[in-house]
Amino acid sequence: MVSVQRRRGQKARVWRTVEVTDSRGNTVTMADPAGPIEVRATFIPQRSARAEVPGQQQINVTRMVVDAHLEGVSLWSRVEYADRQWDVVSPPAYHHGDRRTRHWSIDIRERP
Repeated sequence: MVSVQRRRGQKARVWRTVEVTDSRGNTVTMADPAGPIEVRATFIPQRSARAEVPGQQQINVTRMVVDAHLEGVSLWSRVEYADRQWDVVSPPAYHHGDRRTRHWSIDIRERP
């Protein structure tokens, strides 16, 4: 079902999650500052809230379905898709199946 969509899907860049030590010596979890990974994924709109009045925020949540070989993605990761920045809003869900259908589902929210 999703294997063809993932292979021929849309391009995205994903920043993995790494642990670094800040200037105070604390261990901090953040998106990898070394740079993103180029992936192909399928994007399925989940929900959105449209800003009707000035001052309200527009919220777009999309599900990203990506190949099972993507590692190191968590809630602190970041995604760039369609020339916009997105945050991961729920822990990635691994869907196991045969070689062609196993994948990760990651819900992402557009940054304001």
